[in-house]
Amino acid sequence: MTKAVFFDIDGTILAREQGILHITTRVQAAMRNLQKAGHKIFIATGRPAGFMYDDFLNFGFDGFVFNNGALVLVGGEIIFRCDMDMARVREICEYAESERVEYILESYPEVYCPARFAACYEFFKKIGVDYSKFISEFDFDKISVSKIECVTARTDSEALDAVYKKILSTPDVTGWADPFHFKTTEVYSDKISKASGVLRVLEHFGIAVENSYAFGDGFNDIEMIQTVGTGFAMGTGRDELKRVAKYVVPSVFEDGVAVGIERYILEV
Repeated sequence: MTKAVFFDIDGTILAREQGILHITTRVQAAMRNLQKAGHKIFIATGRPAGFMYDDFLNFGFDGFVFNNGALVLVGGEIIFRCDMDMARVREICEYAESERVEYILESYPEVYCPARFAACYEFFKKIGVDYSKFISEFDFDKISVSKIECVTARTDSEALDAVYKKILSTPDVTGWADPFHFKTTEVYSDKISKASGVLRVLEHFGIAVENSYAFGDGFNDIEMIQTVGTGFAMGTGRDELKRVAKYVVPSVFEDGVAVGIERYILEV
């Protein structure tokens, strides 16, 4: 019986600001053991493909759910994509600029970010993303975008909270505000989520929902954890996520993903 296991990245596999820059040896071994047993492994992240590290791309994952479900790749091929309406994208970006909030336009394979947005490029450096191929000069009329991530630029947090609430009230979009990473907010079509991306992967491979598993730590993992057959919350994850997960495993600093695989998936 083939199982499908989905992994968030930040706070689940990596903790770059705390020194975990790569998949640890124990977690790698647990993932390899899943594949040796005939199971499938996937990344499910809010990041766009353009933010993905080479060691993840070359690891041998069976597929990727990017942009909180807006883009799903299997074997390097797109099996699903949900782009935002460009009128909404433009509306959000114009409002963000009026409030001195920077933005990143995330498409596939392109990432668009105006060269003048210093805080965005500082953010890229902080999370170790290679931005050398990002497009810094562009025309809104000539691009297609799957998700926007808004990054702050010299605004106080109180004002920023109000700005993000306004952005997230835009019709036809949903999203969540991340209290970390320079206080970013992720905005995407209200038709998708990590959960919808996971379901498309399961349908593609013909794997039953009850044979699916997921590990996460943040707000954008809640729907995924509720949807799969068995959900795992990291020890340092949000309390809201822990309440809906079947199991709480140790933190990323204690190889919690490996613990969950060894104790509850491979041993089942």
